[in-house]
Amino acid sequence: MAAKKTTEDLSALSYEQARDQLIDVVTRLEQGGATLEESLSLWERGEALAARCQEWLDGARERLSKARGTDPSDAGAGPTAVGPGEPADENGTGA
Repeated sequence: MAAKKTTEDLSALSYEQARDQLIDVVTRLEQGGATLEESLSLWERGEALAARCQEWLDGARERLSKARGTDPSDAGAGPTAVGPGEPADENGTGA
């Protein structure tokens, strides 16, 4: 059963593979009908798959930031980063 796969096999999954398996897990959980033990196993597998997807997304964000020459921790910063009461400059960035 897919839900009993170990987390070691997740490292070999591409983002798309992990996402597709996660969608399958969610669908199976939403359909119901599984035993409590099966549901818990599916949930654990889903959590591991979601973490794998996040690893891929974080890696992609870091690669994009390096290519753009920006700090990945500033990903949320931008034109809307001006705080309340802070005037924006002529570019609308507040810098």
